Amino acid sequence: MRMDLTRLVSYILVVLCMTTSCSALMEGLYCGKQDCYDVLGVTRESSKYEISKAYRALAKKYHPDRYRNEDDKAEMSEMFKTVATAYEILKDDEARTDYDYMLDHPEEYYRHYYHYYRRRMAPKVDIRIVIAVTITVISAFQYYAAMFRWSSGVRYLSAQPKYRSMAMSYAEENGMLDNLRKIKKRNKEDIKAEEERIIKQVLEENIDIRGGYAKPRVIDVLWIQLLMSPYTIYLWFAWNVSWIWRFSVKKEEYGMEEKLYLIRSYLGLSSTQFEALSDAERKEFLDEELWIKENFDSWKAAKEEERKRQLAESARYKSYRRYMKKHGPGRMYFDD
Repeated sequence: MRMDLTRLVSYILVVLCMTTSCSALMEGLYCGKQDCYDVLGVTRESSKYEISKAYRALAKKYHPDRYRNEDDKAEMSEMFKTVATAYEILKDDEARTDYDYMLDHPEEYYRHYYHYYRRRMAPKVDIRIVIAVTITVISAFQYYAAMFRWSSGVRYLSAQPKYRSMAMSYAEENGMLDNLRKIKKRNKEDIKAEEERIIKQVLEENIDIRGGYAKPRVIDVLWIQLLMSPYTIYLWFAWNVSWIWRFSVKKEEYGMEEKLYLIRSYLGLSSTQFEALSDAERKEFLDEELWIKENFDSWKAAKEEERKRQLAESARYKSYRRYMKKHGPGRMYFDD
């Protein structure tokens, strides 16, 4: 039954092709109603060299610049485009293979349209190269932005009297100012510039800046993070399994690291934001035992009440409340 149905479909396709003058040459594909081989005057057995030779001869013959008459120039321009199109198709092995397949199987017109426009619309550059270049640019910008923030933080600290004094004391103790004092012929500007350089050097080597202004690390850029992602995922799974085993199954006591992790999770802070907090703030969290959820909820409610109280006592907030009570919400006034 299936064989009879297949033969019937094949017979119908043949009849349709005969009654509608079915042709392998379709408008809008390749060379349109013209045969690309006929356009260049070659055959399907012609080599790439023969196709290139035929194209050069025809391109020279139909080049519009050889003609002065406008009508001739327009006609030759169309011929030149047709020859160039045929050459673009036949010089490419994959495009030529698809074209030959279309000549041999004219009934598969949907396939021909798909392959033709997929090749034309596909990007000319390998998508892997595009992705690699994009990641590289993002990584470079990421590192540059982090370095800029770090430099800005160092410049800010070097302008503060407290940190300048600490840096100069450190430089004095470690003999970094000895060479500066030996040179007496330097002018004041040079001495000041050298002092600034020493201060920045001391701060860069010794200051511990955390948070968004921390010293950038190559390991934090996107490229390295992507390369390390399998290892990172493995560590994440291993950490979660270890946590469940130690604290849910074996009921172990939390260590300092685990307590700080729970507190950070309850606060909704990233590791960078939590590291930016002062040691006194983290000590307060530990003293309050905020790794216990009930303690954290009580602490958070108390903080919220304190914030509301301070806001209610604020002169600006009182002025706003008086205005809202007098005029009401949603009203706008224009006073001269």
